[in-house]
Amino acid sequence: MIRIQNIYYMLAYAFQVLNEQGYRKIATEEFENTAELCAAILVKGINKQVKRGLGKEYVARSEALSSLRGKIDVSESFKTQTFLKKQMVCGYDDFSVDSQMNRIIKSTVLLLLKSDISKARKKELRKLMVYFDAVNTVDLYSVDWHMQYNRNNQTYRMLITICYLVFKGLLQTQSDGTTKLMDFLDEQRMHRLYEKFILEYYRKEHPELTANASQIPWQLDDGIDDMLPVMQTDIMLTKDDKTLIIDAKYYAHTTQRQYDKNTLHSGNLYQIFTYVKNKEVELAEQPHVVSGMLLYARTDEEVYPEKEYQMSGNHIGVRTLNLDGDFESIKKQLDEIADAYFGEAA
Repeated sequence: MIRIQNIYYMLAYAFQVLNEQGYRKIATEEFENTAELCAAILVKGINKQVKRGLGKEYVARSEALSSLRGKIDVSESFKTQTFLKKQMVCGYDDFSVDSQMNRIIKSTVLLLLKSDISKARKKELRKLMVYFDAVNTVDLYSVDWHMQYNRNNQTYRMLITICYLVFKGLLQTQSDGTTKLMDFLDEQRMHRLYEKFILEYYRKEHPELTANASQIPWQLDDGIDDMLPVMQTDIMLTKDDKTLIIDAKYYAHTTQRQYDKNTLHSGNLYQIFTYVKNKEVELAEQPHVVSGMLLYARTDEEVYPEKEYQMSGNHIGVRTLNLDGDFESIKKQLDEIADAYFGEAA
């Protein structure tokens, strides 16, 4: 299990903006579900964005006007016979708050208003929607969530990410095409948050380490790499000649059970072993110690893996991170991993 409150802290590391003073009060609140937590974050975030001013972008408009603006659409004007009303159809660009990002926020808030959150929180969200009167809604299923951010819209990054989590976590399509609310944040979404949280935790709390999500090149004898998958690590920690590759895993079941025996997920073990051995060969010409770790989020299961192995000259650890406690205990577990593999921080 994972405490709702700890999801806030995970988000706070994944998105450093949540460490700002305006968001810190959220850390002291108790939430009954994750939708309530995300609603609270959106309330704070939208408030801040409104004070800065809602972002604007040029939006293409086409309408019948009595005075000319932009380009005249002659064919559409004749088709609709707007000249009978002494009007012409004009196409023009309007610098408007009716931007794609604002549409996403408004549509997500409307979704949250149908979810299982408190009346007080819904009231706060409704008040904020007054500032979105000129903003249309958008079909969230059609949104391309891989957006480009720049200096002008950088403040929207965290807001859009929370909207993504809300949309993916709260909606489920039924066989008849309708939608219903479902349990928030499924395994896939939590897995991504879990691995990003661990990476950003080590970046912030252990500056003595270099923490990245690095790719590992295949060590090939003939250089032919056609159709080989990319070896993309979740977390790679390095210090001096030591390297620890962490594969973060968030599963409903941390082990697989066959013939009344609990064993590690074979694919996970093969993967981390492959990462470690290829990294080992990559560093062969210099002093190095390469280790690997499968770091599972602990579940309510009675059996969970806490093992250490020596495989072909490399150390492979398997641990679980207990997320069902106060956040200080989570920090302690992560710090102990860093200390065990790199020695205590200076």
